[in-house]
Amino acid sequence: MNLLEGLNPAQAEAVRTTSGPVLILAGAGSGKTKTLTHRIAYLIAEQSIWPSEILAVTFTNKAAREMRERLGSLLGQNSRDRSFMPWMGTFHGICVRLLRQDGDRIGIPKNYVIYDEDDRQSLIKQSMKQLSINDKEVRPQAVSSIISNAKNELQSPADFAATARYPYQQAVAKLYERYESLKSKAKALDFDDLLLEAVRLLREQPEVRTRWRSHFKHILIDEYQDTNAAQYEMVKLLINQDRNLCVVGDDWQSIYSWRGADFTNILNFERDFPGSKVIKLEQNYRSTGHILEAAHNVISKNEQRTDKKLWTDVGQGSPVQIHGVYDEAEEARLVAERIATHVTMQARHYGDFAVLYRTNAQSYTLERAFLQQRIPYQIVGGVRFYDRKEIKDIVAYLKLLYQPNDRMSFSRIVNVPTRGIGAVSLEKFLTWQAGTDDDILTALLKAGPAAIVSGKAKQSLGILGEKLIKLQAMLVDQTPVHIIEQVVAVMGYRDYILDGTPQAEDREANIGALLSDAANFSALSDFLEEVALMSSADTGSEGEKVTLMTLHAAKGLEFPVVFMVGLEEGILPHARVFEAGQSELEEERRLCYVGMTRAREELHISYAASRLQFGQRSYNQMSRFIGDMGTGVAATDQPAYVRDEEPFYQEEFFEMGDRVRSSAFGTGEIIEVDGLAVTIQFDSGQRKKLNAEYARLERL
Repeated sequence: MNLLEGLNPAQAEAVRTTSGPVLILAGAGSGKTKTLTHRIAYLIAEQSIWPSEILAVTFTNKAAREMRERLGSLLGQNSRDRSFMPWMGTFHGICVRLLRQDGDRIGIPKNYVIYDEDDRQSLIKQSMKQLSINDKEVRPQAVSSIISNAKNELQSPADFAATARYPYQQAVAKLYERYESLKSKAKALDFDDLLLEAVRLLREQPEVRTRWRSHFKHILIDEYQDTNAAQYEMVKLLINQDRNLCVVGDDWQSIYSWRGADFTNILNFERDFPGSKVIKLEQNYRSTGHILEAAHNVISKNEQRTDKKLWTDVGQGSPVQIHGVYDEAEEARLVAERIATHVTMQARHYGDFAVLYRTNAQSYTLERAFLQQRIPYQIVGGVRFYDRKEIKDIVAYLKLLYQPNDRMSFSRIVNVPTRGIGAVSLEKFLTWQAGTDDDILTALLKAGPAAIVSGKAKQSLGILGEKLIKLQAMLVDQTPVHIIEQVVAVMGYRDYILDGTPQAEDREANIGALLSDAANFSALSDFLEEVALMSSADTGSEGEKVTLMTLHAAKGLEFPVVFMVGLEEGILPHARVFEAGQSELEEERRLCYVGMTRAREELHISYAASRLQFGQRSYNQMSRFIGDMGTGVAATDQPAYVRDEEPFYQEEFFEMGDRVRSSAFGTGEIIEVDGLAVTIQFDSGQRKKLNAEYARLERL
């Protein structure tokens, strides 16, 4: 077959250009997978390259399977027959194969085992015990995340220790070293080691490096903008003198810096590989003209980016719709009602719709509105709000306070946070309590004197009982919001969830959403009834469902109709840009671009004039990204007040003692000024150092 048939001119050029380094800048919806697959087929069928001499690296196993199936179809081969397929898979998968074959050259046995995240944390806990490091001072989850980041930056324990200046960093450095020692004795590698050790193999063994360089005649890398330092180094080590390297990517869609991805790898490709051929895939096959124009206007405000302009021949389509609403409840109702109306009119199916949001915590009001409208939905890349661990933990505390004989709730929270109450001690206590006339809370106070358990468990049960009794007394005259706040504070739950991992911020935001929901109730009993109804509600049949997901989870997907909710300062862009500045702001803008380009036919953007956050109502400014979208948008709704759209930053000088308002953190007082950096003590108790250029502070 003609392997260039059905390709546009730019795609065909990318397929035919097979010599030397090639950078394919593939815009959103421009057919990059098709181009990459046809290029591999072209190498095999037209250039007579053996499949085994081609290395094709993808970022997910799903992408590798899809490419393998397409390649099999193009070549008329069985995609499951690996003898007719290139070396194809993720970086980690390729590294496993290299290490199984040659790892013994650097002391890695061929029968090494691979540790997952649970295994890693267990070994870190062993290391902490051996070094007498308290898990309240240093969290295993945080240590795991730090070690992972260090390895992705190619930092050995010695490298990390050399830069550790503070006691916390020095403690982690000791744990890193001990963890590596224990893991080595177990003949194991963790997930990050696969990359690290493959790089070490290629660096330290010239014969192995030369052999693999000769073996791979062509190397292709997908999603090159998402490569980290270790992956980048591995690519450079495998390139031979012919430099037949083809990378495909889009710096405009680089949204994983928090995972170690370095989008400057793609920006610096021409510097790293002089004489490179750059081919731009700019014809978009997904979205209408108005959507592409608005998305382009947003991303073009970034300073660090490549230059391209997507276009389509499907027509302009409907303008991007901007919806200004009063609050988050009205926003959720608007989305639900529009979806219900389209489906009732048989204009759309539920599966045509996706609702995208910046943080998982935003799903709650949407879930509530969908359940009220009987709209079936699915959360992709996450779980329903009331099924999230931190929510189930807090609700279990509330249920136990309300009904102190609730054994299920007690069993859930007895060691959350960890209190050193083992399974044997717990069983002894519950067996004894069942034979008394006391409820669980009262029995906790009596277990120690009755010598039911001993050691640390004896003391821990007593302390837990005292705390729960005090909290239970609040049920008489306190609101659910106050009770939840006290549970989180008294039980040390906030410190428990803020464990230094990337997920910690999401967990805290989910607790904030729970507080916001609780603010609608004056009695705990009413709130718990609502929680029970929401938890047990059916989300729909096995048929088509509306998709709810974060913007990060949406990358690579597309839908006929997309709703992007919560485009407000402090949400999108996220509040962290107020502290971090330009680099974070540019990543948030790329994230907005990714969300917008998921839409094929309709794109709806919404923002709220006010929003309940952590049980308090905040009044937010419209996201600067909406102002960037240009003329291809239509404001169909407006909130019940007129916005004064001033420039996002003016040359305004703040002084110590000034009262200011932040859309993300509320009102507070400036306690320190250092150029554009201002430190604010907020009325909520938070203290933040913000960059005035991005924080959009309002002087009161």
